[in-house]
Parts: sequence; structure tokens; C-alpha cells
Amino acid sequence: MGGDMNRVAIVDDSEINLTLLKSLVEKIDGCQPLLFRESPEGLVWCSENKPDLIILDYMMPDLDGLQFVIRFRAAPACDEIPVLMITADDDRGVRHKALQIGATDFLTKPVDRVEFTARVRNLLALASSHKKLADKAAWLAEEVKKATEVIHAREQELLYRMSRAAEYRDPETGAHIQRMSRYSALIAASLGLPEEEQTLILQASPMHDMGKIGIPDQILLKPGRLTPEEFAIMQTHAEIGFELLKGSESMVFQEAAAIAISHHEKYDGSGYPYGVAGEVIPLCGRIVAVADVFDALTSERPYKKAWPVEQALDYLRNGSGTHFDPSCVKAFLARQGEVLRIQMQYWDASVPWL
Repeated sequence: MGGDMNRVAIVDDSEINLTLLKSLVEKIDGCQPLLFRESPEGLVWCSENKPDLIILDYMMPDLDGLQFVIRFRAAPACDEIPVLMITADDDRGVRHKALQIGATDFLTKPVDRVEFTARVRNLLALASSHKKLADKAAWLAEEVKKATEVIHAREQELLYRMSRAAEYRDPETGAHIQRMSRYSALIAASLGLPEEEQTLILQASPMHDMGKIGIPDQILLKPGRLTPEEFAIMQTHAEIGFELLKGSESMVFQEAAAIAISHHEKYDGSGYPYGVAGEVIPLCGRIVAVADVFDALTSERPYKKAWPVEQALDYLRNGSGTHFDPSCVKAFLARQGEVLRIQMQYWDASVPWL
């Protein structure tokens, strides 16, 4: 039979009825009858192969028509396949029960050929419509998925380019945002945060210093120690970054805004810009504080040489509970092997290994 044939499963314990129904189905264009005298066998085949229509006798041994329908409807992807039940019982209660449990239509014996043909054609048309709708829904879902992936990719590119714009004016390298963002995600994972939150902080943390765009070069690029007045200006980059990033409907930009305003706060309340302390500081800011300081210490800057890794780790340990959230420090220290792998993968000449 051709691939466009409608498969019509006929389940009836009577050989005579099977022959009659087979003959009627064969007279309908585009239909392929499939016969089952044993209802359990028919149930298994129909559940696995999903015919276009099932014609089912009500009175059968082993598994009657009602039991068949109940079990068939419980099988995966079998809720839309039409079932035409045929019975000699004219009891309305039986009909109502059958329709309630999932039969699609009913015919009473003796079967009228004209009515039978009309019912079968209508049910096959119904099945075809359901399939087209399902295919359309699946296609639309796939198109939405593709469009979402494109939007997500563009958003990620925008995030990266915005992060690089801030870094471009800074003596830090592009590798810095790669490392610190991955350190941040590593801490989030070590803290047991859900995977979506790990991804969110990975995507948002590169914009932590976005506000440096607004800092004058003579301060941002100064090779020596900043004066108190210059440092006060440098500190404004946290608020500048927040102003640039706030108000977006994007969860990534919302997270980035929270990081920008909070990653220079200190656990004991001595940080800036607001001097908040402890868990009042957003968790994302507490995480990025550890990641950013570690990478800054182990990177060469105009005003300092790069620290060895162990010295930087000691700095984190000593600052736990004062500068840093102890849980974030502990989470970072627990992943030292992965920290070193990130450094190796995103290495530049500023990182000492001895």
C-alpha cells in the first residue's frame, strides 16, 4: 500500500464481522484495513503503531470495547486517534459510557453501508485535521525555538561587545572578563545555585565594570596610586554602570545592573557606593566581588605586578567575613583545580604560574 493510505484497524472477535467490515472499508478510497480478532493483540498494535482510525466491537471476550478504549487512551500519543465503536446493544447508557471514556462515535448493528461510509470518512477527515494542526503546532514551536535562539545569540553578542567596550578603555585585557565571568559561574555552581542562575551570572558578570566608560582616562589609566579625590571619581563607575544597565526587561541586563552597583560593596559594610553589609548585598554582587578581586590580583596592572596564585588565595582567606562573603570564598577555594584550568584556558602573559 502507498504511504498516503489511511490505516484503519478493525478489532472484532467475529470472523464474519471482520470480513464484512473489511469489505466496507476497502470500498472507501485511500483506506487500508488491518484486522484483529483478538482484542489484546489489537490494543498492543494500535498503541504502538497509531492507526488513522480504529473500528471496534463493543462485545468481545478478554477485553471488551470499553476496556479497550480506556487502555488505548492511556497510551502515549493516542488521545486524538478516532475510535468508532459498533454494538448490537442499543442501550443509551452504554453509548454514554463509551463516549465519556473516549470513544469518538457509535454505530449500531446491523451496520448500514451508507451511514458507515459517511462516519468513516468524517472520522478520517477529523483525524487528518488533528494531524495537520499538530504538525503546524510543532512547526511553529520549532520556528519559535529557532527565533529565540537567534535573539539569544544576538543578545549574547551584544553583551560581550558592551563588556569589551568597557574593557577597551581599561588596561585590563579581554581575557579578564572571560576569566572572572567563569570564576563567577564556578562559585555559583559551588554554592549549589540552579543551572539557570549559573548561566545568568556567567552572562551578566562581564558587564560588572561597564561604568568605567564614564571615567576620565587620566584617572582610569593612571599608572600610580590614585589620590583621594581621584579615587572618589573612580568609585562612581559602579553607579554609572547601574544607570546604563537598569530598566531592561532582559533578565541578563537586570542581573548585570545588580552586579554593577554591588560588586564593590564589602561584607562588613565598608565598601561602596552605599556601604551595605552582609546578605543585604545581592548574592550576585558578593560572588563577583570574589571572582573580580582574585583575577585583578593575579593580573598585571599599570600600578602593580601580578600576584602568584597562592598569595591571591591567601588574600581571599584573610578577607573572608570582612571584605568577602565567607560562603563565596569557601565555594571558590573548593574549586581551585577548576580555577587553575580556567586560568590556563584564558591565559595571558600577566598571569604568573610559580
